[in-house]
Amino acid sequence: MLVREIVISLVIFASLMLSAFGTLLLYDKLPKRYHHEDTADVVRQIASLFVVMTSLVLGLMVNSAKNTFEEVDHNVHVFATEIILLDRTLRKYGPETDETRQHLRVYVNWAITATAPPGDPLVMGDHVSERLLSAVGDGIDAILPSTEEQRNILQDAREEFRSVLRLRWVLLEQADGALAMPFLAMVVAWLVFVFATFGYRAPRNLVVAASLLMAAGLIAGSIYFILDMDVPFKGFIQVPDTPMRRALAELEH
Repeated sequence: MLVREIVISLVIFASLMLSAFGTLLLYDKLPKRYHHEDTADVVRQIASLFVVMTSLVLGLMVNSAKNTFEEVDHNVHVFATEIILLDRTLRKYGPETDETRQHLRVYVNWAITATAPPGDPLVMGDHVSERLLSAVGDGIDAILPSTEEQRNILQDAREEFRSVLRLRWVLLEQADGALAMPFLAMVVAWLVFVFATFGYRAPRNLVVAASLLMAAGLIAGSIYFILDMDVPFKGFIQVPDTPMRRALAELEH
């Protein structure tokens, strides 16, 4: 559950509602000179400018979160593939690598099933997973080849293990998302202004109130899902662990 993202969405919802209903309720209390039609026209024109800008920026945010999610999903598939290739290479070497392959199976099983620290349930970033994966590297280094063919196979295994390590750290670096909070704060400020103009001179009736409530809820929900997608290993929208489970099945085969 993305607690921070939920809190941000609720704050956005409350801010939009306060701005809209605040101007709705305060309009009659303003001096008469602010009730002039020309004033309302200027307010609407300024609001239309920010509506367009907000739409463009929200589109960019959706695209950024989508690209982050797709890139992480791709890297998880590549990571799982590299693990399978490493296991196949070790298997090709012979029974001397059975213990190392067992360390690799334990790591993959841990990465899928263990309770994760925040941010990376697929590729565990804690010290236990790091030790498990390091045991694989130590096992590879401990093997002493006796033929040229074994030396070549062991060299391939070392390269594949380095690739696994590199992808693991890439995924850990991508776990926190890419959206900047100051950028989001700017968009929210624009939305607050736009909703304030919606309430300006709006009729006080149930339809207007329900429309403002629904619009604020939908926008806050949309921003929540953007933030959720930007953090691919947490929340309702997560990168599936199917590639890692397939890798584990191959390792146990």
